[in-house]
Amino acid sequence: MHIVMIVMQTFLIFMFLMASFRKLTGDKTAIEEFKTLRLPQWFRVFTGVYELVTAAALIIGYWDTGWIALGSLLIAIFAIVGTLAMVRVKEPFKNMIMIIVIAVFAIILFLNNVSELSNFPGFN
Repeated sequence: MHIVMIVMQTFLIFMFLMASFRKLTGDKTAIEEFKTLRLPQWFRVFTGVYELVTAAALIIGYWDTGWIALGSLLIAIFAIVGTLAMVRVKEPFKNMIMIIVIAVFAIILFLNNVSELSNFPGFN
């Protein structure tokens, strides 16, 4: 089971690093995506930074598992809000599948590591 959690963690890291890079470099696809979602472009930059922070938290989680719980919680929140944004503009379900998979992976990672939050720096 531990290996499955590491694979999910690594998957989320790569997904969020790639997505962050696209948003922060002003990729045309990312710009169009935010126009489709009727969100301002400054929110694209905010989202890119948020994704970068969550990926960093999961990377630190390789050494300190409390960070996995925090990073996966942030990703779950992100995925739920992203799904709601897609529902708001009536995106087809097939466009939401990846963000739903990300949410499921993040929730599983969070539930698997929630007890480690008590060891998170500043919580002791």
